[in-house]
Amino acid sequence: MHPLLRKLEGGDRRSIGRSDEVVSDVLGNPELFHVLIEGLNVENPIIKMRASDAIEKASLEHPEYLLPYKKQLIELTSISEQKEVRWHMAQILPRLNLNHKENVAVVKILLTYLSGNSSIVNTFVMQAFADIAKTDEELRPSVLVHIGELAATGTPAMKARGRKLLAEFKG
Repeated sequence: MHPLLRKLEGGDRRSIGRSDEVVSDVLGNPELFHVLIEGLNVENPIIKMRASDAIEKASLEHPEYLLPYKKQLIELTSISEQKEVRWHMAQILPRLNLNHKENVAVVKILLTYLSGNSSIVNTFVMQAFADIAKTDEELRPSVLVHIGELAATGTPAMKARGRKLLAEFKG
């Protein structure tokens, strides 16, 4: 296993461990980004969770790091069952500069995430829908309907977030 991924080992899912240190390593040496992508394929759920966290944080500053991995990330998102990875992937996917067809595929994947019982995942899916709606006019009506449904039926935090997201599209 790559030494960068070893830094992500240990502890439990309630901690990000050394993922901020790993983000710093990657930002200092972008050639290491591929190692984080590899971390999404390991069996260890702690490493997988922290690799997705590090990818999300690094791509916030440098979304271009994601471009060579667009297809792979969409595929990984479609098979991911770990809620911590799902919520990070919901944050990452809208940064991929997707075309309409890819957006449709991503929305379908994210809709499957809503069948889980994680309000955190559902909240990040709502945000992903809003981000997609900003760039894909054709999908905007349907994803706004999904945000509205989640805002009507979700937890109090989801309801508040949904109202805020929907308000961004009114005016």
